Amino acid sequence: MRSGGKSVPSGSELNVAVSVEQKRRRLAAAIVDSAAWVVGIVIAVVVRFEFDARVSGWMSMIVLAVVAAACQIVIGYFLAFYRGRFTYGSFDEVRALGVAVTAQAAVLAVIVIILGPTIGLPRGTVIVAFPFVLLLMFGVRYSARLVIERSRKPREEAEPALIIGAGHVGDILLHNMTTDPASPLRPVGILDDDPSKKNLRLRGVPVIGRTTEIVAAAQDTGATTIVIAIGQADSTLLRRLTDDAEVAGLRVTITPTLARMMSGEQSPTDLRDISIEDLIGRHPVDTNVELIAGYITGRRVLVTGAGGSIGSELCRQLAKYGPSELIMLDRDETGLQMAQLATSGHGLLDSRDVVLSDIRDDDTLRDIFAERRPEVVFHAAALKHLPMLEQYPDEAWKTNVLGTLNVLNAAREVGVDTFVNISTDKAANPTSVLGHSKRVAEKLTAWAGEETGMRYLSVRFGNVIGSRGSMLPTFQTLIEAGGPITVTHPDVTRYFMTIPEACQLVIQAGGIGRAGEVLILDMGEPVSILEVAKRMIAMSGKSIEIVFTGLRHGEKLHEVLVGSQENLERPFHPKVSHTRAESISPERLDKEGWDARMLSVPRNNDTAIIGAEELRAAAGKVSE
Repeated sequence: MRSGGKSVPSGSELNVAVSVEQKRRRLAAAIVDSAAWVVGIVIAVVVRFEFDARVSGWMSMIVLAVVAAACQIVIGYFLAFYRGRFTYGSFDEVRALGVAVTAQAAVLAVIVIILGPTIGLPRGTVIVAFPFVLLLMFGVRYSARLVIERSRKPREEAEPALIIGAGHVGDILLHNMTTDPASPLRPVGILDDDPSKKNLRLRGVPVIGRTTEIVAAAQDTGATTIVIAIGQADSTLLRRLTDDAEVAGLRVTITPTLARMMSGEQSPTDLRDISIEDLIGRHPVDTNVELIAGYITGRRVLVTGAGGSIGSELCRQLAKYGPSELIMLDRDETGLQMAQLATSGHGLLDSRDVVLSDIRDDDTLRDIFAERRPEVVFHAAALKHLPMLEQYPDEAWKTNVLGTLNVLNAAREVGVDTFVNISTDKAANPTSVLGHSKRVAEKLTAWAGEETGMRYLSVRFGNVIGSRGSMLPTFQTLIEAGGPITVTHPDVTRYFMTIPEACQLVIQAGGIGRAGEVLILDMGEPVSILEVAKRMIAMSGKSIEIVFTGLRHGEKLHEVLVGSQENLERPFHPKVSHTRAESISPERLDKEGWDARMLSVPRNNDTAIIGAEELRAAAGKVSE
């Protein structure tokens, strides 16, 4: 094959060349190991006779050396040392080789001890030779490994990078960086807060300080990038590191979360630029996988609202625990297709795992439950946009209240023993149609738990990052359009979770929740929406204006996770609180009374809606 007048080897020719090269290397390894026995035995005899050239039994020594060398080749071939079983110089090879050489030395030593005096060899020849043989074999491998690793170091043109974290993740990352000549990053130092690692050199890269010394370390090393290699770094730490990196003028990249690395979805080398989700999200709580598997594996599981942001991720996670049947129910056919893609790898929509139905349709829902007979139900179907429901409160009643009741009744009729209702922090001290409707849904779920004695419970959490129509995608769209970004109030705060975190809590709740409870995740400190907007603008590199619009009807300045009349306990998990929900039976549902209450409740009881003058003052403060 020719290209530009030059001969270019074909794929088959390259494969042959590689194969020949591999055979040469393996042959060289066999020669080195057999030569180690020869040299080791000669050294042993010469040392035994104190370097006296008139050593007797030279022929016996040569024979022993040749026999030992031949045995090494035979054993090495049988154990595939010279057939590609191990990477040359790897710890696995060294360990296996050490065992094989020890066994061979033991056999030869016994033979020499018995026959040595009759053939003119010292009895301890093999015993003395053994450490020299191992030293030579290991030494050659170590030297070869050093040469290979030095030849594979990143190019000098690669970006100098500081690594944050000298733990397991950092070690794997450094190994890949320092042995990849094509690596775009070249590690020049490590920062770690563990005092015991102060003088550590990891893969030849020194720990040069603590994580609070990013600015000084960047100046000393000339680094242009930091890589955060901490598998369980929380958002507070990530914000501090990012802020320090910004002061030092460094680009920030991050390794995947520990959960993604453990699941095999990503490796520590899958670096990406830090995102706003990293800075305001939280890492998942530790879950009891055995407990989860116990109530999911081998059972029929149904998810309502399976086509939504939470529902589809919930289905994806549930599929990992091996339910006998995963039934995904939604009225959105496109959403169902996405959920099927995530769980089954196809979106054909022609199988029984997807069910097109509306939870408002009581009769159809009962028929579906009677036919499919689920044992575990996750109720994620709901209307969730607060301003929209303020305009159309009847829709909240029909879906979030009556729809939930329909699902509960259908579940009770077929003996569902675990029912998890997905709620929201807006149900705590509710001031909006959304909050009140979800609070009633919690009460109905508690009633069903009391009636059945089964685990019918609710899970309450804050805003979900990246869900459809949520704040971050909206901000991103506004930034891409050139702004401005609209923020309701300069002091407004919210709790945040990522979608996987929220779903992890929901699944965990089904294992530890009790009948009639509401489970609440410890979500840390609330995040300033204005701060999020500023960070997103800074990360975009654009000049975007922030406009304050005032709190919307029914919207709180600060959300709370726990109602004023609720008492918390943490009986099973340090990060998950339990409280009892007041129950309400279906007979007590009063649509007219609920409507009247919606009109009479002071919606913005945390603060008055700020006026135009105050908004202008706040806008001026931001621009400064």
